[in-house]
Amino acid sequence: QVQLQESGPGLVKPSQTLSLTCTVSGGSITTRNYAWSWIRQPPGKGLEWMAAIAYDGSTYYRPSLRSRTSISRDTSKNQFSLQVSSVTPEDTAVYYCVRERLGPYPDYDYWGQGIQVTVSS
Repeated sequence: QVQLQESGPGLVKPSQTLSLTCTVSGGSITTRNYAWSWIRQPPGKGLEWMAAIAYDGSTYYRPSLRSRTSISRDTSKNQFSLQVSSVTPEDTAVYYCVRERLGPYPDYDYWGQGIQVTVSS
């Protein structure tokens, strides 16, 4: 059973950088044909895919967030991380780390419980 657990600050001030980490257990982040994503849900809105890092280290970003977002991994700890710079209140959301099975369409099979991040001074 794969488990994902998000960690990071619950409150970030505007203009600062948000840093989140996802710790994965029950499966390796280097297993072929999987990618590891960050997805967020702002209050009252739908899910928004942000970025992903594949089993081979390839990275993918939502174009509208590319200039402020960075995804990375630490294979020795079986973790992957997200950084969002210059945050504004519009970045307030529940952030989820998710495993995706690579294929012709999005197939997210395991989700973390989510972490609430609020951007406020």
